[in-house]
Amino acid sequence: MRICLFEDRRAADLYPLTFTRPASHLLCGLTTLGAKQARYCSANVVGHLCRPVLAEWLRAREHAPVNDPTWLRAGPTILVNGRWLAPHVAPSALQNWLADGPFIGTANGEIAFAALDQRRLQAVSPATVEDCLRDWAQSLPCHKVGGTLIRYSWELIEHNGAEIARDFEVACDPTEAEDNFAGVTLIGPGDRLFIHPTARLDPHVIADTTNGPVVIGEGAVVAAFTRLEGPCGIGPHTHVRNAQIRAGTSVGPHCRVGGEVEASIVLGYTNKSHDGYLGHSVIGEWVDIAAGVVAADQRRDFGPISVPVNGVEVLTNRTKVGSVIGDHAKIGAGALLNCGSSIGAFAQVLPTGTLAPREVPAFHEVGPDGLKPLDVTQLLAVAETVVRERGDEPVPQLSALYRALAGVPEPTPEVAPPTLPALTLRKSA
Repeated sequence: MRICLFEDRRAADLYPLTFTRPASHLLCGLTTLGAKQARYCSANVVGHLCRPVLAEWLRAREHAPVNDPTWLRAGPTILVNGRWLAPHVAPSALQNWLADGPFIGTANGEIAFAALDQRRLQAVSPATVEDCLRDWAQSLPCHKVGGTLIRYSWELIEHNGAEIARDFEVACDPTEAEDNFAGVTLIGPGDRLFIHPTARLDPHVIADTTNGPVVIGEGAVVAAFTRLEGPCGIGPHTHVRNAQIRAGTSVGPHCRVGGEVEASIVLGYTNKSHDGYLGHSVIGEWVDIAAGVVAADQRRDFGPISVPVNGVEVLTNRTKVGSVIGDHAKIGAGALLNCGSSIGAFAQVLPTGTLAPREVPAFHEVGPDGLKPLDVTQLLAVAETVVRERGDEPVPQLSALYRALAGVPEPTPEVAPPTLPALTLRKSA
């Protein structure tokens, strides 16, 4: 089955996370939204329709067709909204619906996907896909397919614990992992603990599976005196250092995590090695959170929390919401983040002894001197160095993406000075 993951306008409501990536790359549970969508559709080929600014980087990273009309129209394809949190099991009627012809799949009254023939795909492009979907919803059969469309970042947290449990059932077989439980104090059922054979655990690690599975991925390292409370997932090559990982937490690959983390999602390559508290938060990639940072997740009056989303306060109707932090942000030692904070990509928060502003724009710094713009060229140079040394991203395309998002022109190629012809000296008689 061919599927094409597309972005709609509401992907902007997931900023700053979707400032630097499509919504389908967001983590929920042990896998991304896009991985769940591909599994639901039993996809063997996955393409993308996205903002033009993301196209070159996404094409290089995924080695997949991106904004490619020739590929899109080459055969029947399912257009899938990248914000869709798909069910883990497709309904038994799905194959019958596909055999009957084009149709719309809905979740909670929104369009989750559209199964289309080649004729209807002729008009589809990143700019027209939403208009086409609205038209098809009026003319094609609609079937309820389950799942939900993620609207805001805190909804990822709301679903994360259950998704960890479901992903565990699908992807983790404890009987296939080597018996490397030595030194682990297990509380709860042993069949809910998965430790990859290449992971390393020090003595005096506690894994509590009473309320959900604990998953420790390939090459991960868990240091002594760490407590892992399920449901939680520790991603490949992540180091957990004397930490308290509370239920509902997913940590992506290549992170460094310490202190207390509760019901949070860390996408990957992020450094939070030191003591501090991170609660009900979603953290992007390449974020640096220094020692003693507290990201609060509850008001002192226990009232519902609002979050600034693109400059507009949105009431969450939830009493526990922490921070959403974009890629390459840096939170200085001892900084205090208020509940419902939004920290933009490449932003920096310096400690002031009081709560930081709840909204910090991308490429800005906030601290004792207030809010001020940062030197974007320097920020991008540091980011490129970090990614090149620690990551596996296509660096030229990612650097070009960052420059485009920041409005920085491409560097002018250096022109080598002309080579002068060699002088031939004649010997004197």
